[in-house]
Amino acid sequence: MPNNPSFIRVRVWDLPTRLFHWATALCVLGLMVTGTVGGSAMTVHFRFGYALLSLLLFRIVWGVVGGHWSRFRSFLFGPAALLAYLRGQHPLSHTVGHSPLGALSVWAMLGFLMLQVGTGLVSDDEIAATGPLAHLVSNAVVSLASSYHTRIGKWAVLALVLLHVVAIVVYTRRQQGLAAAMLHGDKQLAPPVPAARDDAVSRTAAALLMALCVAVVYWVSGLAPAAL
Repeated sequence: MPNNPSFIRVRVWDLPTRLFHWATALCVLGLMVTGTVGGSAMTVHFRFGYALLSLLLFRIVWGVVGGHWSRFRSFLFGPAALLAYLRGQHPLSHTVGHSPLGALSVWAMLGFLMLQVGTGLVSDDEIAATGPLAHLVSNAVVSLASSYHTRIGKWAVLALVLLHVVAIVVYTRRQQGLAAAMLHGDKQLAPPVPAARDDAVSRTAAALLMALCVAVVYWVSGLAPAAL
């Protein structure tokens, strides 16, 4: 972080957002490992998938009602803002939370993860692993979803993860403290910069929201037909 006496410590990432970030990373890692192993590991693969879906549903809602810099509106950038950022002509507000370039990564990651989980719900490997919603769609949809999930989607997610890691390393070398901020939530910034709300009330609301998302996903998982 910048060593400047005029800078102040600002809460950028609230605790729910930080927990979402690291829990999502663990779920993606677990999904990649269990999906590669296959066989009996597919039971665990589905559990990781349900956990990831719960997290993604939470993040969608938290992107509307969460801390200031976690809200989607704080990192909605157009092409002009992206070009200005690449030229180094951006305002401070475009680097506090997600930068225009970082926002592209976030949107891509959220989109591809939702697509990967969604196709998993209706996939069927015709051996032992069948998504809980596969029986609700046509065979053509199941075939298309299964093909994407196993042949395209997993590689797209892996590529995004690798790009994300490379970006973190690059920005860390530039002393922008991305990884550290996602651990403790704060950045040293020049005022005035609005801080994200991160108190007992907001954390309790996030916990209740997460519990609701888990309940919804549990209900979805129970839509699978009973085994004969």
